[in-house]
Amino acid sequence: MRYSMRWLAGVVMLVGATVAGAQDVRLQQRLDATTAAQVGAILDSARAAGLPTRSLTSKALEGASKGAPGARIVAAVSRLAGSLRSARGVLGPSTEAELDAAASALMLGVRQEELTAVRSARSGERLTVPLAVLADLVAYGVPSDAATEAVVRLAGRSEDEALLDFRRDVERDIALGAPPAAAAAIRLNSTVRAESDFTAGQQVGTPPPRPRKP
Repeated sequence: MRYSMRWLAGVVMLVGATVAGAQDVRLQQRLDATTAAQVGAILDSARAAGLPTRSLTSKALEGASKGAPGARIVAAVSRLAGSLRSARGVLGPSTEAELDAAASALMLGVRQEELTAVRSARSGERLTVPLAVLADLVAYGVPSDAATEAVVRLAGRSEDEALLDFRRDVERDIALGAPPAAAAAIRLNSTVRAESDFTAGQQVGTPPPRPRKP
């Protein structure tokens, strides 16, 4: 059994090295030697810290596709790595998707205390959708405090589907010319009112409990 466990550990390490090597090959093919080495060092540091590296690799490859200078690519990857560290500091143990969404929000200007508010609104539950909606709202131009208020109010009382519908409606209103902050506020009030009316209707339609037999 001991030999088997050693063998299994070796296989796991080999697979990990193969995946990392595949990522490094892509970077080496798309970046100049100096930039690839600097990005690789950031990736190694992130792996050692237990952070996901897929988004970091994607950020570097995105910069390469856009023809960005090597220094700018390294700076962007480094900034994202810092945001991932900050996100984990706020969220604690999290999935890769949650950390990526939180890091995106931070890079768009969302404050750490606003991430904390979202985490508190969904304590013990998956945060990927609320965090992604928060990041998207800010990207649409909604101020981070208004976006956070909307996500916090909805995340505590709504399912993920309602949050996604809210994001879609805000995006559509903005595309039609509504100011981002106003679009978020109006849609938030509309969503909360509709859910309150639905809850009230459910309560009215609920039959009274049957009396217990003595």
